[in-house]
Amino acid sequence: MSAELKDHAGRLYAIQFHYALPDDSWAVELSEAVPAPDSWAEYPDAVTHLPGPPFLVALVPDEDPNLEPTVRVHSPAEHVVPYEIMRWFMAQVADQVEHSRTAFERADHETAD
Repeated sequence: MSAELKDHAGRLYAIQFHYALPDDSWAVELSEAVPAPDSWAEYPDAVTHLPGPPFLVALVPDEDPNLEPTVRVHSPAEHVVPYEIMRWFMAQVADQVEHSRTAFERADHETAD
């Protein structure tokens, strides 16, 4: 799983995508990025940061287009999410919704032919 990183006001945030099988949905997770292990520094192409524990998770159903995407807050501690980071996250969620719905419509159209 790869992650997209974005710097905002000196903090590094990460968005990670993965398939959440129990939910039949794509999960789009927002977290603060954490430094990669020091041992990775010896590898020239190694990433320098990884996603940390997610505090916002959007679930985008891809099996049933009638199910709405949802956003869950996963945080025992309070997190302040800057507006620009929330916009970035929601743009990624919107792209995933569009992709999932387009794929569903394409699959539905192919089975109807």
